[in-house]
Parts: sequence; C-alpha cells; structure tokens
Amino acid sequence: MAPPSHNPYAAAGVDTAAGDLAVELMKTAVKRTHGPEVQGGVGGFAGLFDATALTAFTKPLLATSTDGVGTKVAIAQAIDKHDTIGLDLVGMVVDDIVVVGAKPLFMTDYIACGKVVPERIADIVKGIAAGCAETGTALVGGETAEHPGLLGINDYDVAGAATGVVEADRVLGAERVRSGDVVLALASSGLHSNGYSLVRHIVAGAGIGYGDNAADFGATWGETLLEPTRLYTTPLLRLASEFPADLHALSHVTGGGIAANLARVLPVGTWVDIDRSTWSPPAVFRVLADLGDLDLTSTEGTWNLGIGFLAVVSAERADAAAAALNGAGIHTWQVGVVHDTALPDGDYEQGAKGVEGGAVRLVGSYLEQGTV
Repeated sequence: MAPPSHNPYAAAGVDTAAGDLAVELMKTAVKRTHGPEVQGGVGGFAGLFDATALTAFTKPLLATSTDGVGTKVAIAQAIDKHDTIGLDLVGMVVDDIVVVGAKPLFMTDYIACGKVVPERIADIVKGIAAGCAETGTALVGGETAEHPGLLGINDYDVAGAATGVVEADRVLGAERVRSGDVVLALASSGLHSNGYSLVRHIVAGAGIGYGDNAADFGATWGETLLEPTRLYTTPLLRLASEFPADLHALSHVTGGGIAANLARVLPVGTWVDIDRSTWSPPAVFRVLADLGDLDLTSTEGTWNLGIGFLAVVSAERADAAAAALNGAGIHTWQVGVVHDTALPDGDYEQGAKGVEGGAVRLVGSYLEQGTV
C-alpha cells in the first residue's frame, strides 16, 4: 500500500494552492487594467509592456516610484476590511510619478502575509486594480509571499512600484518655478496613508476600539480611518496638458507634511508662507488632535491636515488652473506665493529627503471648523 501523500511545504505553513486560488479570484480585476500594450496576460514570471508608444517622444524620460501603505494596514486587519488598502497603495506610488509630469504606464505589487487567505488577497488586489484603472495604469504583475513564523496568520504588508514616462522638456520641478508663482492647495480625502503610527497611538491611548462607533463621523472608527486616499493623477495630467507653460511644479503631501514636501520642489533661494487661514482642517484631524491632547500645529509635520497635493502655477493662470481642478471635483484654493527676496525671520522648513530646495513655513491660524 502506498504511503499517504504528504506535502512538507504545507506542513511548514505555506499553502501554494491557496495562492493559486487567490490569483484566480483577482484575475478579472487585474485584466481590466490591461490595454493592448500589455502582453502575456496574468501569471507570467514578468509583466510585458509594449514600449512602441515611446517612439513618439522626442526624448522620453522614464519615471519610477516605489512605496507602501505603512501601518494603515493594521486597521484594515483589525476590522477585516481589505478592499480599500489597494487604492491607498496606488495613491502612494502612482501619484508620486505625476509630480514630475509623467504619465504612469504600469505597476507591480508585492504582498507579504503570514497566511494566504485567497479572498483577502483578492480584495487587496482588486483595490489596487481599481486604483490603476482610475489612473490609467496597467497592473502587469505582482507577487504574494507567504511568510509563516515571520508574520501572524492575519498579518500582511503591501508595497508596489510603478513606471511612467514624460517628455524631457515637459518635466515639472524647481527649475520651472519663478518668483510670483502662486501655490494652489488640492484638498485631501482625509488622512490618506501617512501618520498612522500617531493615529493608532492616539486611538489606543483613548481606549477606543476600531469597531467602536465614532459618533462624529457616523461610522465605526475603523471605517472612518480607512477612508481611501484620493487619487490625483488623471486630473493633474489633464491640468499639465491644458496649462503646459503655466504649471511649474507639483508636490505630493505625504510623509513630512505640507511644508517639507513643498520645499522639495522649490528652487534654492525661494520661500513661501502657507496661509493657514485659507482653510479649515477636516474634522478627522481635529477630533484626533483633541483625543491626543495635541494642538493641530504640532501635527503639521505628520498629517496632511486637508491638503493632499500642492501645485505651483504662474500667477496669470492661477485662477484658471484652480477653476479647472474645482471643475474636476477637487476643491482647490490659493495658499501662498513664491518669493525670492531675503528670507524673513522665522522657523522655515528648508531641505528634505536629500533635496536642498526652498524654504516653507505655515503662518496664521486655521479657520474654525465649518467655515469656508
């Protein structure tokens, strides 16, 4: 009699059959992001993308970005809701590419987990696919890795990388910025994917569970804190096309907050005062700050406080650019002006993440909640 079949890999905690099922569950969503440029379908060792379109460029520059979602995934795991984390990942990765004016081409993802639960993995990837579809990005491949003993059975982390292209003479950045340019703020959808270690510290310190009702928001705390990241790529590419000579620089407000991220895209010797009185940080920031006994200004290097992107545009077309973005459904308003005179006295953010850049500070007081 033959001995009973035994899969030593499964006994060690790795279920390859579950991984295969996860791929089957996500295939349809992934394929929706594929245009004729994607070759080979789903499941190959490498994704293939037809680069013939690049021959239409005079001098194409490839732009690339990689990132994750951070500890926001801990909240998704706590309430077993995984269908929006993928949108956050696309926001963190693809929206970094549009900062230089590049159109995203394709993206790959990586999910590390303690145990493959096919439905959970499929939900994560469906979210990534939805974000890719919204930003015109092909999801050409990915990897799901099971790490028993390293991660708990309900633990996972996600990361991704994307590639885009921009014509060399259309690259946005500090080189285009001039004194007198106007800084426009584009509203965030909430916390996006930054500062969640502080969020989780505040919530835990207040004895709040993610399944508890958050009376201020009409939802549970977990649902409120999982509000997905707004995706800016499509409207910003449209803005770059409509205002090719007037859109000078873009800044994605992620880790480090408003001032540090704007400073990265300003030329050395310039400065901007961001006027707090031009907006009121949304309720989620105010409630969390109150729970943590924090002043909103002390969180400015951690949270976006209602601004997800900043655009530096010529003064002559600033109103038209803001109107275009408002028309696209993104509340947009002026928060500052670029100067190249002597730097005033004060506490400015200058240089971040290896970039010397300009100098930025926030001044004044925020509008009261509920005022416009």
